[in-house]
Amino acid sequence: MSDIVQIRIGKNAVGIIGLKEALAEVAETMRGAPDEKIREELIARLSERNYISDHAIDSYGQAFLGEYKKFVGEPFAEEKRGGIEIKVLGPGCPPCDRLEREVMAVMDETGIIADLDHVRDAKDIGRYGVMGTPALVINGEVKAVGVVPPRAKLKAWILRAANKLKTDGRG
Repeated sequence: MSDIVQIRIGKNAVGIIGLKEALAEVAETMRGAPDEKIREELIARLSERNYISDHAIDSYGQAFLGEYKKFVGEPFAEEKRGGIEIKVLGPGCPPCDRLEREVMAVMDETGIIADLDHVRDAKDIGRYGVMGTPALVINGEVKAVGVVPPRAKLKAWILRAANKLKTDGRG
């Protein structure tokens, strides 16, 4: 059975079956092809194993193209969603899972809504330039590496990110 990878389609996190395999195959056979051809090929391959409604095909295509560009190391404009983005980086070890639970507890305690993602793939973790896990990234900024920070520190970082959104006019 293929792995299921969660990606962002518009404002929603969606599980995609066979994404890694499709990206590898398309990268091997279509490198250098126009973006539109790559997008069409990814949609064709991935729609065989995933339901993609007709009205969402453009959103899926754009998300697949973004994942492809990340996969091959090409620059791409990532869509800004306007909220707090928190990433826990770690393979799923006990400290990594504890950090994720602590972040969820802070979000619950403060009532702050954030996009929380646990990045477990070593290649994806490496893209953040961290040399240890667990690691915590808030709105693209690495906050902690190799430790589970105290809850008070997590709360301060998350509150600061929420306040920054309000002052930037996005929250």
